[in-house]
Amino acid sequence: MPTVRDLYEVLGVAKDASDVDIKKAYRRKARELHPDQGGDEEAFKELTAAYEVLKNPEARANYDQFGDPRGPGGGMGGGDPFGGFGDLSDLINAFFGPGAGMGGGMGGSRRGRPTNAGRDAIVDVTVTLEEAASGIDKEVEVTLDRTCATCDGSGAAGSSGPTTCSTCGGQGVVQRVRNGIFGQMLTQSACPTCEGTGTTITDPCRDCRGDGRQRTTETLTIPIPVGIDDGRRVRLTGRGEAGRNGGPAGDLYVRVNVRPHEVFTRDGDALHCELRIGMIPAALGTKLKLPTLYGEAEVTVPAGTQFGDVITLRREGMPRLGMDGHQRGDLHVHCRVETPRNLDDEDREVLRQLAEKRGEDVVDGIGGKGFFGRLRDAFAG
Repeated sequence: MPTVRDLYEVLGVAKDASDVDIKKAYRRKARELHPDQGGDEEAFKELTAAYEVLKNPEARANYDQFGDPRGPGGGMGGGDPFGGFGDLSDLINAFFGPGAGMGGGMGGSRRGRPTNAGRDAIVDVTVTLEEAASGIDKEVEVTLDRTCATCDGSGAAGSSGPTTCSTCGGQGVVQRVRNGIFGQMLTQSACPTCEGTGTTITDPCRDCRGDGRQRTTETLTIPIPVGIDDGRRVRLTGRGEAGRNGGPAGDLYVRVNVRPHEVFTRDGDALHCELRIGMIPAALGTKLKLPTLYGEAEVTVPAGTQFGDVITLRREGMPRLGMDGHQRGDLHVHCRVETPRNLDDEDREVLRQLAEKRGEDVVDGIGGKGFFGRLRDAFAG
């Protein structure tokens, strides 16, 4: 029997938490624990069951006062929305079906995850930013438990096949009456003889030793969706570890790592890059060709562009995930205006004349004095 956890503790809130705080806490933790995001399935079920009680004012009041959302005496009358609640495991079963409670699947109930189900697996795949933008099929080598080819997953040698478990009668579970904090209750757990499968094998397969699986190295083709971001996971249902003795396979989670780009920096579906422009083109304005993820794009640099100005190219950023490339973010070009170096005498004279025309003081490169030099001379005199 699992230890009864306080429902407020499960959600991570104080007992005087408001309805808004409870909802926020649930949403935050649900994102972390959801199985589709690689979270723990049992913890997610536990969290959801606790939230279903605490979001209901009547059930919450009963729980606070009596320790049971049904009220005093366990509310065994009709209309009980939490029928069968004895501890948190039973409450989870009420929402997710028998066998969904803490401690894993309940085998022969077949409504939870079977105990002979295969484990989930995770594999890392690295792609370039260009590949993430276009989507790609990547081949990756994995080593996983796969169905034994000799016995076809049954675990039995030849045609002997598995036999019905004599302990549980093929149900995969055994039931017991236990004394809980709310009185007697009927509990069930995986059969210790068949480990929840409902069958036993008297003549095991020699290759897999009755397990129904063999360790196999294979190359899988992984579809990387358009717009995938660094650290996101792709879930391939049923592509994980094979189940024991013909049990269902787990899922394969592909963790995508997007390699940093030498030009572009990503922020969601937006891209950023730097464009270095000479002082004179920035002052006069110009048009430049800029390579993007989709070819070359023309960038119009307005006259008078300053260091740090940003030019936005619409729809030249990353595709939005789930839109198959039909929607893209923007590319933000950050202008870096560069002052020319290694000027010759003629260049300096041209710039000096321009400065004089604009009334701007400059320091003569050969020994002339600018504004600050003349200011020092005035104080010195």
